[in-house]
Amino acid sequence: MLRFSVLLFLVVLMPSTGKRQRCLRGADYKLRPTKENYLRECTLYAESACCYADITEELANSPVVKVRTTFWNRCGNLSPACETYMKKIECFYRCSPYIAHWAHPKQAAAISSVPICQRFCDNWYEACKSDLTCVSNWLTDWEIDDKRENHCKNDCIPISEMYVNGTDMCEKMWGDSLKVSRSPSLCFEMNEMDPKVFPWDRYPSSSSFSRSRSKYIRRSSSSSSSSSSSSSSSSDKDERLRSLRKQRRREPEE
Repeated sequence: MLRFSVLLFLVVLMPSTGKRQRCLRGADYKLRPTKENYLRECTLYAESACCYADITEELANSPVVKVRTTFWNRCGNLSPACETYMKKIECFYRCSPYIAHWAHPKQAAAISSVPICQRFCDNWYEACKSDLTCVSNWLTDWEIDDKRENHCKNDCIPISEMYVNGTDMCEKMWGDSLKVSRSPSLCFEMNEMDPKVFPWDRYPSSSSFSRSRSKYIRRSSSSSSSSSSSSSSSSDKDERLRSLRKQRRREPEE
């Protein structure tokens, strides 16, 4: 009962859903997410996008050569499987209506500690492990010329040699932008299930979400010995969320 009461308390503290979401700051972003009918890529966010359609024109090509001034092919074109995952990450960063909840506190148009699912990272690593890269951090490790274009400083090596596993890649390739989540029901997989699993638009920022979740976990842990029935209810909820994901994965791809 106490576990339910704490959860209800947190729900009451959440801002009204009437408060509109916002986007990251920067010339490539809208002030607030709106519908985009002409996205050539990133169509997952067509109903509510922080990006304009023009950014997706570069991503619609395959192989992708560059996005704005960042070249993707400094070590050769990415394999189709790897490119698919790179596009998912780029689309999330450019277009997701949830992205501003993880806005970096010190860097404009940057993000920090976005919770990403372990499964996604593992699959991403498997798709890209044979592709080549010359940098570990794709945000900071390049040599940048006067045109703001990126160049390798070191030799190209397989991604499997640059990163140990999926977790290592997710938490290094984009600096501190992504953080692998230990909870399978509180993380992004960059697919249609994300807004169903957690409507992040109810949270004003990543920090407030983290504080609320931490408070919930602490209080729940302290009362675990006297709330076995409530714990069972919470487990049932987590199981339902996992079932939703499994059901979505079993659906045949169109």
